[in-house]
Amino acid sequence: MKLLIGNVSLEVEEQGAGDLSLVFLHYWGGTHRTWRQVVAHLQSACRLVTYDIRGWGQSAASDDYSIAALADEALALIHHLKLTRYVLVGHSMGGKVAQLVASRQPQGLVGLILVAPATPTPTRLPEEARQQQLHAYDNRETVLQTIAFLTARTPDPATVEQIIEDSLSGTPEAKLAWPSAAILEDISAEVPKISVPTLVLAGEVDRLDSVEQHRREVIARIPGATLAIVPHSGHLLPIDEPIRVAHEIDSFLTSHSLTHATPALSGSGHTGPR
Repeated sequence: MKLLIGNVSLEVEEQGAGDLSLVFLHYWGGTHRTWRQVVAHLQSACRLVTYDIRGWGQSAASDDYSIAALADEALALIHHLKLTRYVLVGHSMGGKVAQLVASRQPQGLVGLILVAPATPTPTRLPEEARQQQLHAYDNRETVLQTIAFLTARTPDPATVEQIIEDSLSGTPEAKLAWPSAAILEDISAEVPKISVPTLVLAGEVDRLDSVEQHRREVIARIPGATLAIVPHSGHLLPIDEPIRVAHEIDSFLTSHSLTHATPALSGSGHTGPR
């Protein structure tokens, strides 16, 4: 469904029910469909919200793709949906956005799950790697190269096509905003203010953001944050290991007594790619 959040029309998908909501923020190059397999395997009774961040998928473009603007957008969507108790689940770029949202200690936030999150500190890549990022989503061939780098193994053909479509859906401004600006933003002074239980999921063979980098740049800065390493996964954990990611989310919710488990969603039929 389309929702007007501020002055931007966002594509939002909701399913499930419960007094606790999970709000999912996708990576740079993804859409709400990135989370489909994860959502399909969740066992906890929750209201599940996925959406296309501005400039991606079916959401409208904007003239501001800063981390602060994306955090404002997430909070405005949460307010619009009247979510009174929720957990943020952010992947990569979405993980950096989620960190900033959580650092503001918004009312109703009860937990934070960071999936291969981008660091709160600026990431300065060697020039060759920077150029690869700038052109990662130029065309089908560059997207295929990016998929090969970000995943631990080649996804099934339908999922590959899904990723290509999502990656090419970005506006030129959205594609360039992350590697040219947002990746360099420094929110490290803010993240120590995060006060909710926090779980960081790291891919064992992530070639973009290593386990050690997560320990040094994320875990060390967020009070009480814990780390779980997902075996056999690269950077795209929701693609490589969606069942394991769903299990880790369920375990986090249970261990912090945030909800109860039910098999209701496991047979929801939402088993499409990404």
